[in-house]
Amino acid sequence: MRTVDEIFNQAMTLPNASRVLLVEKLVESLELDEDTTHIDETIQELWIEEAKKRIDEIRSSSVKAIPGEEALAQVRQLLES
Repeated sequence: MRTVDEIFNQAMTLPNASRVLLVEKLVESLELDEDTTHIDETIQELWIEEAKKRIDEIRSSSVKAIPGEEALAQVRQLLES
């Protein structure tokens, strides 16, 4: 059986879009019970932090926002390649 580190290293060779899908599948695969409900809270906290960071980046003009349809088109293109 392969180790977690081996699987991680192999996953890191995937394109970003594929890694996002892998993370989503892994999170969905977890059986949440009393011992793992903190995972939901942690994920929610991380997403809130990420959203705040992105808002700050947009407000400071350090990144350029693009229309949603354009973003989705870019994601589709990444997934097809």
